[in-house]
Amino acid sequence: MTMNNTAGCLASSGTDAAVALFHSLSDGTRLAIVKRLAGGEARVADLVGELGLAQSTVSAHVACLRDCGLVAGRAEGRQVFYALARPELLDLLASAETLLSSTGNAVVLCPNYGNGSQAEAVENEELAR
Repeated sequence: MTMNNTAGCLASSGTDAAVALFHSLSDGTRLAIVKRLAGGEARVADLVGELGLAQSTVSAHVACLRDCGLVAGRAEGRQVFYALARPELLDLLASAETLLSSTGNAVVLCPNYGNGSQAEAVENEELAR
């Protein structure tokens, strides 16, 4: 098994797919799109209106989710309706919510990825200068 050092974490070839999956869900906009699509299919125009983001931003995030195999499009005339491609994604999100609930959302305190992350601290320090 090959071990690679990626951003300070050890990842094996057996975990690459999981890393990619969680990375694809790590963006707040993509996660919001997935959560919205859990309620049923939507067009990019629908997502733009509901999320209050630019069409280009939503399109790029939907394309990322589509390329990852998490979202699929259904053409109807000139419109494309997007939906979750795999129902297992709903199970993953439900498990994540259960885990966050049972830990008291302690992950928010993570020094690397939580609200007080090192990257945000550096950014805030630079803004203060």
